[in-house]
Amino acid sequence: MRTRIHVALGLFVSMLAAFFFAFLFSNPLHDQTMHAAQALEPTKQTLGSMLHDMTAIEQSYEAMGATASQAAGHLSESRQALAELIESVSTQTAIDEAQRQAVDQLVATSQQHAKETEDTLDQILTNMLGEPIGQSFGERSTVKVFSLKEAGYRGYMAKVKLHDPSAVKLVLSNNKVGDKGETTSQAGRRTGAVLAINGGGFARENGLLYPIGITVVDGEIKTFYRTDLSFIGFDNNGKLVGGEITTEEQIKKLNVMQGATFVPSLLKDGEKLTIPSAWRNKKEPRTLIGHFSNGDLLFIVIDGRQKGYSEGVTLEEAQDKLLEFKVRDAYTLDGGGSSAFYYNGKLLNSPSDGRERRLPTNFVVLP
Repeated sequence: MRTRIHVALGLFVSMLAAFFFAFLFSNPLHDQTMHAAQALEPTKQTLGSMLHDMTAIEQSYEAMGATASQAAGHLSESRQALAELIESVSTQTAIDEAQRQAVDQLVATSQQHAKETEDTLDQILTNMLGEPIGQSFGERSTVKVFSLKEAGYRGYMAKVKLHDPSAVKLVLSNNKVGDKGETTSQAGRRTGAVLAINGGGFARENGLLYPIGITVVDGEIKTFYRTDLSFIGFDNNGKLVGGEITTEEQIKKLNVMQGATFVPSLLKDGEKLTIPSAWRNKKEPRTLIGHFSNGDLLFIVIDGRQKGYSEGVTLEEAQDKLLEFKVRDAYTLDGGGSSAFYYNGKLLNSPSDGRERRLPTNFVVLP
């Protein structure tokens, strides 16, 4: 279309020029026609300029056509890439969905396995100890308490399932290092705990009680010395951790939230650990802490030093009994006159001192 317009305009200009030149030389009124030709000269120049502009416009259209063609090619390539992307996203979405379903299945299987393990453990404990003498079902924890009389001891055991990792805590006497101390029952009542047992070892200085070794409360290291002892603590998931700790970096790496110190460690991964010679074959009141293969916790207090009632147990005997209970890892806390078991507002055991001892630390479980 643009080419035909250009040709027509060129022919028109050529014919117009020929007409005037012919008229100029054939007409006797030569002078007059010369004036007319001169008068038409600007028109000729204007038409020539229009012809040049039309040529430029045509070239621009041709360039635009090439650009449009290129753009169409790019658009086609983009459409193809988008189609491939959509297909890839759809494929990845299908893969993600399959992975999600697989994870959900694993979680369901794990939960079912944990439930079966819990049922098995409860059945084992019931067969050995009889039915629980007390049960508490709280939002943050479930606590089942057994008497150890059927196992041949005077004492109590609590099997604890944490629903909230923060439900288990180590509490300092009146929340400070260096204090006159408080009994396990006082600590339990003060914190509103459903269960409480005595904590780590301690020393006296200037009439005040100080925890020995490593002490961690709510993730803060309160004391750090005597690293030759065993650490007993809980991480940010409520998992029991402990053993040999020699640096503060280890505490941080384990994400310890609560912890105290005593000696010795008893079991590791279901295997007995060596009892130090100074602790071997001695019957004493004991406070023990451990966990089962499913992560449930175990708190035990066994009375002792009371002839005719309870003489206590050796650590070797404790190891054997814990393995019968299917415990994986276990530690000793402070024993002797410190051993105390508080549950649901009452002290259940019989401390060897005849009364509860004031202590700098206690472990509590919140309902």
